[in-house]
Amino acid sequence: MIRVGHAWDTHKLVEGRRLVLGGVEFESKLGLLGHSDADVVLHAVAESLLGSLALGDLGTFWPDNSDATLDMDSKIILKGCYDKVLERNYHLVNLDLTIYAEYVKINPIRDRIRKSIAALLNIDEDFVSIKATTWEKMGFVGRGEAMACECVCLVESND
Repeated sequence: MIRVGHAWDTHKLVEGRRLVLGGVEFESKLGLLGHSDADVVLHAVAESLLGSLALGDLGTFWPDNSDATLDMDSKIILKGCYDKVLERNYHLVNLDLTIYAEYVKINPIRDRIRKSIAALLNIDEDFVSIKATTWEKMGFVGRGEAMACECVCLVESND
């Protein structure tokens, strides 16, 4: 049996925060605002994994009003979500991500993000697709106020 998960995440860009994408920290004047480290890429991947098995959303397991999750490393969140997939006897087949960004150019950093995600999930890089696009200066992403990421994943039963 195969199942598909889909998720979208967005975070505001602000001064004074680290910019973490796909588990990799990048030099930047602006970072993403959130309760955790606000890694918009890992959040989308993690939530798509939860969605593939109808397990709820990130807030179900890592609420954004808890002191225990304040400034949490999103790598922990991702690994926790993937553990839930593995515990139900499924494995990840592939990920397809689109990062929406105007402020940050993704092409020069795409391979670092891809390698990081593959390593975190213990899968081959060929199973992690990362695309990027701008919003052509329109909306909150286009004005450089925020970044977003969308992820579709395919999981398959081991049975």
